[in-house]
Amino acid sequence: YFEPKDITAEEEEEEVENLKSIRKYLTSNVAYGSTGIRDVHLELKDLTLCGRKGNLHFIRFPTHDMPAFIQMGSEKHFSSLHTTLCATGGGAYKFEQDFRTVGDLQLCKLDELDCLVKGVLYIDSVGFNGDSECYYFENPTDSEKCQKLPFNLENPYPLLLVNIGSGVSILAVYSKDNYKRVTGTSLGGGTFFGLCCLLTGCSTFEEALEMASLGDSTKVDKLVRDIYGGDYERFGLPGWAVASSFGNMMSKEKRESVSKEDLARATLITITNNIGSIARMCALNENINRVVFVGNFLRINTISMRLLAYALDYWSKGQLKALFLEHEGYFGAVGAFLELLNSA
Repeated sequence: YFEPKDITAEEEEEEVENLKSIRKYLTSNVAYGSTGIRDVHLELKDLTLCGRKGNLHFIRFPTHDMPAFIQMGSEKHFSSLHTTLCATGGGAYKFEQDFRTVGDLQLCKLDELDCLVKGVLYIDSVGFNGDSECYYFENPTDSEKCQKLPFNLENPYPLLLVNIGSGVSILAVYSKDNYKRVTGTSLGGGTFFGLCCLLTGCSTFEEALEMASLGDSTKVDKLVRDIYGGDYERFGLPGWAVASSFGNMMSKEKRESVSKEDLARATLITITNNIGSIARMCALNENINRVVFVGNFLRINTISMRLLAYALDYWSKGQLKALFLEHEGYFGAVGAFLELLNSA
């Protein structure tokens, strides 16, 4: 939501009541209903868009609450201000009928990968309130020495863009207009959360991550050292590497000794390692050495970010760098928003 801060006294007088009430509602709250959240720490200040100066706000809620959002839009008379919304992702198709009938709004549907690339390039170009949008981890496995450091994406091409949502899409981006989807995997954030719900009985993504942060995956996974008694030196496999995810769960005794937290951690490590492995192979195939990870799976998920950073660096012998972006899950929405401005 773009909040203009340069409204003149005349404009304010002429402003319709609906617009005032929507602006007041969105900017004076940080939570909406039981699940809507404004990520205040991500707000972009003093942006110039369409010749107007203002702040860009980032608001999220779970997709399953979309009907409540459309209902709110209807009650606050969104359609009296603008009858077309730019929308992207699967929901642009899934909820189109509801937007039309309940919200009285037309959707201008945009391709999600187009929007993703546009959003990433735009936010990186404006920066994050004077700071860098892009960052990487130095010493990712050392809790005491690990540092989050800014990375300058000034000349970003070519880059591999790994978008981790419910599933995973991997794009090779060669310029702002030249990119392709290289591959993807159905094992993504939805897999982690779904399996955690089954294995631990948790009910929210935050709860699943909290459990994972307290667990020990080595009790669940079979490591190289569990098979070889140490490193497998001939092929350069260290003893701590996972040989078989969940491999220890074949043993009744070991099944009885693991906690729900251990299972959550092992699930997170399994999914993250798999994404890292596929990303690395794509980077080698496309001859790209910068890999940018985005998507809602990474929100509040430092464990996965640090593991991706370490795994890419280690297995590529320092040739690949894992990069991350502060506005991780919002780029598709930003791309759609830019398209709305272009069509205005």
